[in-house]
Amino acid sequence: MGEIGHTHADVSGGWLRASVFGAMDGLVTNISLVAGVGAAGASARVIILTGLAGLVAGAFSMALGEYTSVRTQNEQVDREWAVERREIQDNPEAEERELTEMFMGMGLREATALAAARDVHADAEQAALLHVSQELGLDPTDQPSPRVAGASSFVTFSVGAVIPLLPYLLGYTSLVAGLATGAIGLLGAGALASVFTVQPWWRNALRQLGYGALAVAATYLVGTLIGTGAGAV
Repeated sequence: MGEIGHTHADVSGGWLRASVFGAMDGLVTNISLVAGVGAAGASARVIILTGLAGLVAGAFSMALGEYTSVRTQNEQVDREWAVERREIQDNPEAEERELTEMFMGMGLREATALAAARDVHADAEQAALLHVSQELGLDPTDQPSPRVAGASSFVTFSVGAVIPLLPYLLGYTSLVAGLATGAIGLLGAGALASVFTVQPWWRNALRQLGYGALAVAATYLVGTLIGTGAGAV
């Protein structure tokens, strides 16, 4: 008889969320900057300078933010794990009863749940791990890497941010070309992200394009108003 089983994608390393968020943020940030500065009447040179400054600043901000947030989360989980160890040591009966109630909440009968909780609490370290996993929904032994999250967001933000600048870097001066290239990037990034979800690729792509369009419309309006005001002065 053959083995029955299935595999899951590895989403525990902290790279997936950081990569998707980084790419989308890079695209939306620089498409918006290009739209705002371009609508104000800036030259291609100023648009490139603004876009590259946004790329560098955003990439470092994203990387440091992801690194700090993931590391803080890991430290918080470790702290809660230590709290559970102390609670099991100081109040073993209460903690065992708590685990029994957790098992009963999963559908086990009381006698079965009590027996399972006693078996788990025979190993205090394993009991603390299970308590933390059930109460926080996180596995302390399988935490995401802050370095991986930071590096992923840095790289993908940079890639996303450079896409709207490609026409300008190639010598074109059309704002329409920059915005169109950015729109294609958003569609592609949304479609690619759908590989890791159950959403149809076209829906994910259009959703990301819609998010980007909102940001572009807002910054384009601001740029137009500033450009009009500067011209009046």
